[in-house]
Amino acid sequence: MLKKLILCTLITLAGLSSFAQPVRVAVAANAQFVLKKLAADFKKKTGITVEVISGASGKLAVQIKNGAPYAIFLSADMNFAQGLYNEGFTLNKPKIYALGSLIVCSSTGTDLKKWKSYVSSNSAGKIAIANPRVAPYGKAAEETLNYYKIYQQAAPRLVFAESISQVNTYVLQGAVSIGFTTQSLVYELPSSQRFQWQKVETSAYAPIEQGAVLLKYSKNRNYVNNKRFFDYLFSAAAKAIFRQFGYTTA
Repeated sequence: MLKKLILCTLITLAGLSSFAQPVRVAVAANAQFVLKKLAADFKKKTGITVEVISGASGKLAVQIKNGAPYAIFLSADMNFAQGLYNEGFTLNKPKIYALGSLIVCSSTGTDLKKWKSYVSSNSAGKIAIANPRVAPYGKAAEETLNYYKIYQQAAPRLVFAESISQVNTYVLQGAVSIGFTTQSLVYELPSSQRFQWQKVETSAYAPIEQGAVLLKYSKNRNYVNNKRFFDYLFSAAAKAIFRQFGYTTA
């Protein structure tokens, strides 16, 4: 009888320990705020906590290859997620969880209705974009400038940020005249924030298909909860939240 009681206690404690472990999600900087909203909704529904770690997609991918203990990776494109799949770091092929939109924005009062003329003029101030090598939204900004044949004029004034988060900081602090960032920023700001923005025509850059993968590390601990949150990302409830932040979903 005592042995059965001890066994039941151990099983219960093991279950509680597993339940208490947070789902660790590495997410591209552009989606960190929407993911926090998703995490709160998921916890309300299930009681399971989600820990959010954000950064540039390329840097997060390198961390994962070096053994970072993440269960899920949400990239700002498909390439970094596909690369992890190709190298055997994931349990599934990348799935598109959202399509992002690029905007040009400012907090300095710059007239953005004619932003292309402004960028190519000698009077333009500093222009922030994320590093195109590690940040898909930075790549989209670079593609946009090339599409309108104004990259060369803009080049001397470009400020390359480590991630979209840093671009946002530069813009909101007025450290640059304009910046290229994710449309989701618009829905994260307080109404009191001085901020102007224009959506960049989608024909100017390749579609920003954002991919998610369940990483092999997720099987090391708490796999049931990890898989549960991954599946939740593609639910009707999650898609509705993504759309609230300016993303497009299937």
